[in-house]
Amino acid sequence: MKVDIDSLRPLLLSVEKPSRYTGGEFGSPALKESELDFCLCFPDLYEVGMSNLGIKIVAESLLKSGFCADFCFAPAEDFGQGLKKRGVPLYSLGLKKPLAEFDILGFSMQFELSYTNLLYMLDLAGIPLLSKDRKNGNYPLITIGGPCAVNPEPLADFVDLVFIGDGERVDADVARLYLKHGGKTAEFYAAASKLDGVYIPALTKPVYENGKIIRFDGIAKVKKAQVQNLDEEVFPETFAVPNCESVHDRAVIEVMRGCYRGCRFCQAGFIYRPVRPRSVEKLTGQACSLINSTGYNEVSLNSLSTGDYPDLRGLLKSLKENLPNGTRLALPSLRVDSFEGDFAQDSRRVSLTFAPEAGSQRLRNVINKDITEEEILRAAESAFDQGYSAVKLYFMMGLPTERDEDLKEIGKICAYIKGAYRKKPRKKQLRISVSCSTFIPKPFTPFQWEEQISKEQMEQRRRALIDGMKAKGVILNWSDDFTAELEAVLARGDRKLGKAILFAYLNGCIFDGWDNRLNKDGWEKAFGQAGITPRDYTRSRGEDEILPWDFIDIGVTKKFLLSEKKRAYAGEVTGSCLDSCKGCGMQKSCPAATKQTL
Repeated sequence: MKVDIDSLRPLLLSVEKPSRYTGGEFGSPALKESELDFCLCFPDLYEVGMSNLGIKIVAESLLKSGFCADFCFAPAEDFGQGLKKRGVPLYSLGLKKPLAEFDILGFSMQFELSYTNLLYMLDLAGIPLLSKDRKNGNYPLITIGGPCAVNPEPLADFVDLVFIGDGERVDADVARLYLKHGGKTAEFYAAASKLDGVYIPALTKPVYENGKIIRFDGIAKVKKAQVQNLDEEVFPETFAVPNCESVHDRAVIEVMRGCYRGCRFCQAGFIYRPVRPRSVEKLTGQACSLINSTGYNEVSLNSLSTGDYPDLRGLLKSLKENLPNGTRLALPSLRVDSFEGDFAQDSRRVSLTFAPEAGSQRLRNVINKDITEEEILRAAESAFDQGYSAVKLYFMMGLPTERDEDLKEIGKICAYIKGAYRKKPRKKQLRISVSCSTFIPKPFTPFQWEEQISKEQMEQRRRALIDGMKAKGVILNWSDDFTAELEAVLARGDRKLGKAILFAYLNGCIFDGWDNRLNKDGWEKAFGQAGITPRDYTRSRGEDEILPWDFIDIGVTKKFLLSEKKRAYAGEVTGSCLDSCKGCGMQKSCPAATKQTL
């Protein structure tokens, strides 16, 4: 069946941004049902999901494999309640097909605080929330992927299959196996589990003793999927242009995947290894195709560290020569030591974002952020000379070995930046904003064993930050204490946490990542209902302790992560992979280790 949009007209006219739910975006493909229908689901609002590049790449892979690839986003509560009241199931944007009638649903899990939204979307679709309750029904295969999938255990009770790693090929490979074996059969699960990047929660069981995992029964090792040459992989030649303004309302090209730097707190820097750049020629062609087909006049050069692209100047020159006149380049957050004046000249001179992460040189060494105060000031001066008059600085508090003195150094950096701005006459007044988020230990980082500071410590660290801020006019922001704790709990959670997530959803917790929607009471009640103590998850972990994600192989060895942890406590900088190979475990597949160049 298809949902009749005309019948929803009264509801659409009564909700905020009805264009989120109508489909028909400019540039969207003319979809038709196929031998296998796959719906890519994003558990956040339309304008957030439409900005996500990953689901567009996976959709392109599925379409080129001959499958239908549709989209669905989490509806705002006004529309979600309206659908429930009318007995209309949640449907896809293109086909207007109820989610329950698709063969496979693939949820892109980008952020831990979207976990309850997965349940919200299943509920609106009329699909049982727990995988065990779907066994005897004709329901879609429920899958997840994205960065949060590297620790899938908190969602293990709800999903049938997990994609881990690069999704360009493995999603389509699973779709082919689904057809070959006639759906969700035992033969299908057995065959799919042999693929790199596929985890079947029902085939792995954590065994506990005294509340801690002592082993995994069943399949005890899952290797991530990894594509080697991005130039040879699919990339959309056009994007569907959102019906309403999206979070990143521009064309996007993925300059490279991975990061050379190895910041010890950064999960993305480890799970997306090795670094794989696209060629200048390929990127130029992709950018031109997107600009010509979408009507955008801006291109974002997307990666974890765009300033480290091997031939950034060559890429900028090629884009400038081939893109239509007036096309802007969106400047991502850059490391201060990779700031390029040429890049700034081609970017919007609105606000420049730098992420020193720590105020003192000592603490930057601890986290392997090998940049100096001089480099920070030099980058700021270069930006000011290019016309920038606003600077956003990102820091963290609660990092391992942190002291009050480290936080007070943030104020000194702001004062130095103000001094650098005043060296020359400027037309505008300088604006500096500082965001200081609470450190959250994440799986597959050298800090995965660390504790998260308590709420009392968070308050004490904030006071130190404020006391050290002598520069006037600096805008200070910091993360909410409960939000930071909740993210830490979910990030390093195990399968037992599934009960709390279910109770939280039943207690009304959805859109937890939005400041005005976080339901603290609902989560605290859920933890009590599930018998969960959050501090059991934010505590430090023993180096010999079995972690909930230990059965997953992302390519980086545990031995290397432990060696990086020891170097952190010694205040030693490992540096960039560009300088020399660090022996993380990915030497055989890493272009930098094998001295490959563009």
